[in-house]
Amino acid sequence: MAKVLITGMSGTGKSSALHALAGRGHRTVDTDTGEWSRWTTLPDGTRDWIWREDAMAALLGGPAPGHLFVAGCRSNQGAFYPRFDAVVLLSAPADVLLTRVAARTGNPYGKTEQERVAILEHLEAVEPLLRATATAELDATAPLETVTRQLEELAEAAAVGR
Repeated sequence: MAKVLITGMSGTGKSSALHALAGRGHRTVDTDTGEWSRWTTLPDGTRDWIWREDAMAALLGGPAPGHLFVAGCRSNQGAFYPRFDAVVLLSAPADVLLTRVAARTGNPYGKTEQERVAILEHLEAVEPLLRATATAELDATAPLETVTRQLEELAEAAAVGR
């Protein structure tokens, strides 16, 4: 079965999509927890929240029943792209992202002005890099049911195409 990475900026609906996919019986992993990610200090002294290589390698290491949908956006995720059957970018305009992060209750990120500025900076600098390496891009302004169905279709196509 397929292993699909769902990536994109804060507010694109990665967690919502995972929740909907889990509700349909799929295996899902949100990498925005300490189980899957960790803080590291970069050579310039800044900190970065990256995937735990050992945990991700174990998760993606072998066959398992059913499709696996993994959500996240980390600076080291590209090292794991060969282990995914599809890398799907969820994208939405800046105003949609900012509206969503302001309204969400399950994740505090995006509530401060500094975080909102960072989201806009990432949209400009990081999203094009994600777009260039994604195998598919979905319009995250579509209804959640549509996005969920499209993710399932991409997983099915990836599983058949192996």
